[in-house]
Amino acid sequence: MAILLDVVSVRATRDYMLYLEFENGEKKMFDMTSLMDKRPFVRLKGSPLFLAARVAYGTVCWPGNIDIAPETLYDLSVPLIEAESSIRLQPSDTHLPGFPETGAPKA
Repeated sequence: MAILLDVVSVRATRDYMLYLEFENGEKKMFDMTSLMDKRPFVRLKGSPLFLAARVAYGTVCWPGNIDIAPETLYDLSVPLIEAESSIRLQPSDTHLPGFPETGAPKA
């Protein structure tokens, strides 16, 4: 049986990425793109509500009683080091301590 790790912080971006920190200190990125046409996440697609992601009860939640299982987030996300080499944050994304600065990934 896998250990269930709580999410302790989240930052959502306009391109449906979630930057996550888990209780064990791991920082990972989860791509929500493939879920945005499925229930219940379709209600967040194209809406500023996606950016209202917050941590509650150890997982990521949005307004309207939408959430996602923390084990899904952990198992299907990639370590932030790997993710940084393949993504580019939007200039309007806000910076949170411990997460990459906005702009191009550092070489």
